[in-house]
Amino acid sequence: MADMRKTHGAKMARFVHHLKFVLVFYLCWVVYAQPFKAVSLGNWLVTEGWMKPSLFDGIPNNDLLDGTQVQFTSTKLQKYICAENGGEATVVANRPLASTWETFRLWRINENTFNFRVFNKQFVGLSQQGLGVDIVAETNEPGSTETFQIERKYDDPYRVRIKASNGFYLQAISETQVTADYQDSGWEDDNPSVFIMTIVHMLGGEYQITNGYGPDRASQVLEEHRNTYITADDFRFLSENGLNAVRIPVGWWIAKDPAPPLPFVGGSVNFLDNAFTWAQNYGMKVIIDLHAVQGSQNGNDHSGTRDGYQEWGDSYIQDTVDVIDFLAQRYGNNPSLAGIELMNEPFAPGVSLGTLIKYYQAGYDAVRKYTSSAYVILSNRLGPADSKELLSFAGGLSRVAIDVHYYNLYSDFFKTLDVQQNIDFIYNQRSSDLRAVTTSNGPLVFVGEWTAEWAINGASKEDYQRFAKAQLDVYGGASFGWAYWAYNCDHDHWSLKWMIENNYITL
Repeated sequence: MADMRKTHGAKMARFVHHLKFVLVFYLCWVVYAQPFKAVSLGNWLVTEGWMKPSLFDGIPNNDLLDGTQVQFTSTKLQKYICAENGGEATVVANRPLASTWETFRLWRINENTFNFRVFNKQFVGLSQQGLGVDIVAETNEPGSTETFQIERKYDDPYRVRIKASNGFYLQAISETQVTADYQDSGWEDDNPSVFIMTIVHMLGGEYQITNGYGPDRASQVLEEHRNTYITADDFRFLSENGLNAVRIPVGWWIAKDPAPPLPFVGGSVNFLDNAFTWAQNYGMKVIIDLHAVQGSQNGNDHSGTRDGYQEWGDSYIQDTVDVIDFLAQRYGNNPSLAGIELMNEPFAPGVSLGTLIKYYQAGYDAVRKYTSSAYVILSNRLGPADSKELLSFAGGLSRVAIDVHYYNLYSDFFKTLDVQQNIDFIYNQRSSDLRAVTTSNGPLVFVGEWTAEWAINGASKEDYQRFAKAQLDVYGGASFGWAYWAYNCDHDHWSLKWMIENNYITL
């Protein structure tokens, strides 16, 4: 009898163990299979200055950071300085109007010292011919002779003089001759060394903040920011308000932690580790999003670019795969990992489809070395690209999702729509867009970025509520789920936290 009870007990123990295994498997399957309701933790581990401009307040001359586009008008000639032919030629002062050839992108050496990069990507410098005082744009790599100081008039900071590396000031002698040989002082209009500087565009990304502050101060500023911008309590707040995942943008320099190449600073990997711990504590999942890659995939602030040029391509593939390998190796077996997004928002045509697919295959293989369960997410190209161009490639891969971004912004078209037309656009056009990339046996679809902000001024709270609800109704049908951009932002309607706390959106 005792033996029978012992045998029965052993069978029951095996049954309970098997039942536990089945339940755990089922729960894991449910978590992975259900559409994600997520939010992107933007401006946390990859800086986006527009989301919190005060981060840059302590940088001297913070309107002259890397990538700032400037134009210079000679006060004497009343003409713009121009890199003839966009580069590989002389610099002149004969343009009555300014466009691309008259625009220079700054590479910041310190708060007063810069290189000037022209349209064709050469750098302005002193000529190596003749007396060496003529100004040309011929060099692909800046050196000492391509270094200039911008001196600003103390009571009129956009009236400037530019000192070359030979110690003399630039002067516009005539419309066809700009030289670095002026020694006198003065700020009068008829002084040939005086220019009016116009700032055309500024960048506010990771390169700008780290190079602007310098490594020691930047490390301190970003450490303080990251400690407070996203905390464990934010994960509690999200889980209590119906979200089950976070999408976390990271930059390529995270793989070089704790000592990435200058000007980037270390520490972001520690905060990503924290996010995984918090996610596990509150029953959430993490989608890692490689938001910034070496060479920049789109030229935007969030790509980690120095000056706004899109230069990512074949030569950067292995470097980028190495970052994915690092992330997959570190987090591939973490139970909170939902997926890894191989690249955020590559722009067409600068990033070719062939190059992108070559990278996506290598990135997919890198992830699969460490995990068979995590999803690999492929971002659609933005710009003039077919939204279905990745479907055939992705169809041959397992556990893959296609990321599409839907904003009612960034186009003159949306400026023409009223409130109801914006809402109708979601229910009609976006619904159709989503169906077009959804196939029965193909990859899942992820609306990886959307927001309740739009190109309408003076909309009421009810208008915003209806607009947000329309997107939740439509994007809720995405097979992989959606992610709001963003969680924390100085612009209220971009901040999901603010939207929830003020009853603009209900999940």
